[in-house]
Order: sequence, then C-alpha cells, then structure tokens
Amino acid sequence: MKLRGNSIMSSMQSDLRTPHWTFLTNHFHIILSLSREPYSRIRDLSDQVGITQRAVQRILAELVEDKVLKVRKEGRRNHYTINRKKRLRHPLEHQHNIGDLLDILS
Repeated sequence: MKLRGNSIMSSMQSDLRTPHWTFLTNHFHIILSLSREPYSRIRDLSDQVGITQRAVQRILAELVEDKVLKVRKEGRRNHYTINRKKRLRHPLEHQHNIGDLLDILS
C-alpha cells in the first residue's frame, strides 16, 4: 500500500527498525539521566526515558528505598546523589557496582 510516494512504506520500514526492547532497565535509564543532570525534574526524566511521570516517581522511590539514590531538597528542586558503590542486584552481575556501568556509559 503506497500513498503519497513512499510515506507509508517509509513509516512501516522505520517501525521495523525501532527497537521494542533495550538492554538496560528503566531504573538504570533514570540513574544514567541523573548522573548527567542531578537536578532533573520528574517531567524531564519522564521525557528522557520515555515513561510516565508516575512510573518515574515509583522508580525514584524504589531507588531511594534501596539506597541507590539520596535526595536533598534545594529550594524548589531535588538534588539526587547516586551511590556509585552500590552493587548490582542480580547474581550474574553482583561483582560490579553502579559506578562501573556509569563509567562505561557516561
């Protein structure tokens, strides 16, 4: 099916090239974003990671509870500090810490 040249064909082809999964979790995407901009707002994180603001809030709460992140209020903004020494949770990755991954990806 072709309309207006290749517009439908090219949109179908680009859909085939768009990955529907990634190697890293949304939790790590949040950590990576905060490593680059520790004063990020929930709205900014939501846009960067491609998830809802509600999902970002849930992930931030989980990361704070697990002591991966510390939150400090500065005026109207939050400042997030990442515990780079925190070990990865899965047994296959437990010998590495968050800082190792951030060093590779930053």
